[in-house]
Amino acid sequence: MCDASPYLLNAARFHGERTDRRCPICRRDNVWTVHYIFGDELKASAGQARSLRELALIANTHHEVDVYAVEVCRGCGWNHLVFRFLLGRDHPVASRPNQLEEV
Repeated sequence: MCDASPYLLNAARFHGERTDRRCPICRRDNVWTVHYIFGDELKASAGQARSLRELALIANTHHEVDVYAVEVCRGCGWNHLVFRFLLGRDHPVASRPNQLEEV
């Protein structure tokens, strides 16, 4: 259950967004949300973690990017996939809430 890889923990540290929710397992630390990007247009960048600021830039420069949001506790290593959504010029902001897919 608390099996976050060192890569996920580093992604949370350098690219994650701290939430106001406590870890449901250890209850000591707040969880962090990490966004991973995937898509044919990304080439070597596919599979990388990106900050919310970087996601905004990617949305304007790519047609379609699949984004996966993972919550992780940097203290105990608990993690899980929260949701996924499509981002990019082919996906206007108005339609994004309809494309959110809870996991």
